[in-house]
Amino acid sequence: MKLWFTSIAFVFALLASSTGMTAERGTPDDAKAMAVKAAAYLKEAGPDKAFEAFNKDPAWHDRDLYVFVQDDTITVRAHGAQAALIGRNFANLKDVDGKPFTQEMQAIKSEGWIDYKWQDPVTKKVEPKKSYGVRVGEYVVAVGAYAN
Repeated sequence: MKLWFTSIAFVFALLASSTGMTAERGTPDDAKAMAVKAAAYLKEAGPDKAFEAFNKDPAWHDRDLYVFVQDDTITVRAHGAQAALIGRNFANLKDVDGKPFTQEMQAIKSEGWIDYKWQDPVTKKVEPKKSYGVRVGEYVVAVGAYAN
């Protein structure tokens, strides 16, 4: 009987943790709201201050959401999840399916969605991602949500 209760408790713990993980994920609506807010901050604060904040300030990280910025040369100017990408040019980058998503992002004239596959910082797996980009002069400010 004790084993049965222990097994039931374990199953409930697993269910709670998996539903908790879902609650810990950002949604596309959350990503869009953060991208719009980040674009407004970039306009207000200027690139140097904004990029520093996007890279390090916890205010620009929400669960698995983070801000990233590319310039007109498709060089990463800010990346809230992988600082090693900052300064790298991704003009020829394609996702695992061969989609040139950085080129699509560059083509954003005002704001819009880009769908592609990217490594999820939580699961470390390549997963579908939906990013919302907002053009601010020579920059595209974006935030994406993973489609788990």
